[in-house]
Amino acid sequence: MTDRPGTETLDDKGNHDDAARQSPPDRITVALIPKAGDELLRLQERTHLSKTDVVNRAITLYEFIDERTRAGQEILIRDKKTGETQTVVLL
Repeated sequence: MTDRPGTETLDDKGNHDDAARQSPPDRITVALIPKAGDELLRLQERTHLSKTDVVNRAITLYEFIDERTRAGQEILIRDKKTGETQTVVLL
């Protein structure tokens, strides 16, 4: 394993060592509109996650959806009880 600048870091099996390649976290300050602030609090209460965890998951989910919709795919939600399917569209 090597961790010199400009070289890849691999674990003992030759796989990329993600932990060694991680950079320090980016810190940002965000002004939330009241609705988003309320929803953040509700998500924290319901999931028992920190604000940081909720926001990180939201960004990851948004990236997932954006990448796929730009590739021409649809995001669908299906109600297990009724079988009704709806298309999710982010504006």
